[in-house]
Amino acid sequence: MADELLKKTWHCTKFSDIGALVSLKEKKNLKISLAFPTLNEEATIGKEILIIRTELMDRYPLLDEIAVIDSSSKDNTCKVAEQFGAKVFTSKRILSKYGSFKGKGENLWKSLYVLEGDIIVWVDADISNISPKFVYALLGPLLENDRISYVKAFYERPLRSTKGITSSGGGRVTEILVRPLFSLFFPELARFIQPLSGEYAGRRKLLERLPFSVGYGVELGLLIDILEMDGIEALAQVDLDMRIHRNQSTEALGRMSYGILQTFFERAEKYGKSKLLSELEDRHIFLERQEAEHRVIKTEISAMQRPPMITLPEYCTRFKR
Repeated sequence: MADELLKKTWHCTKFSDIGALVSLKEKKNLKISLAFPTLNEEATIGKEILIIRTELMDRYPLLDEIAVIDSSSKDNTCKVAEQFGAKVFTSKRILSKYGSFKGKGENLWKSLYVLEGDIIVWVDADISNISPKFVYALLGPLLENDRISYVKAFYERPLRSTKGITSSGGGRVTEILVRPLFSLFFPELARFIQPLSGEYAGRRKLLERLPFSVGYGVELGLLIDILEMDGIEALAQVDLDMRIHRNQSTEALGRMSYGILQTFFERAEKYGKSKLLSELEDRHIFLERQEAEHRVIKTEISAMQRPPMITLPEYCTRFKR
């Protein structure tokens, strides 16, 4: 059972017959939605929408809608997205009575309310080498196997440095932090090659039952909750070869790790894996060197959890739950 996930690990070429995927979608009477969570992505969002829309809506009717869920970008992200044919939603205006928080997880959670699909695909908006396989390969396992409910991508992640681009080295937080934690507490999930990847797809009937961390911990939290609720049988992963995107600074990775740990400890306590003896702090501490001294920089990182979407009366009314 421990290696069950590795039996459901495939290369994207297994699902390259897009026409066959369309036939499965139509046979099962499914709607499929793609959403990009965005914040200041005008440089890449237009290309992503154009390539995926041309192949997976115009040429093959695999997708029923493409949307952008935007975190109040200061650049032209929304304008560009509209020009290339995507629906555009501002996160803070969705379910506004419940407030608004900064973070990717907030956008993913709110997207469940505005999207119409029975299957939701989420893809990051900063990918330089975007390809239709970033979408259809994630849908393949869901369309072919009704027992699978959630599919994650993995890939090589080149790392930019002062010496240029190396062929690998991305995924540092995974190997230094997340995989050791999973190995200790949730070993089945340690078989995910890229547990923090930003590309994944899931069935609405699963996603609407899950709580969402509003920030950095959303990917880890979803995996743990799915494992505990539906078991490893619901999970799969697909190799997309390579993903080229912006690499983050060490400071940014530190904040990410902090947010991930917040979510991890909350889930570990929730599922009886550990008992916390003290209340966690809510600020990440970074030491910035200034000449001969170091300055403490504290950043508040919200540990807010959004409840399962199906607990909201507005959602139940909209989707007749």
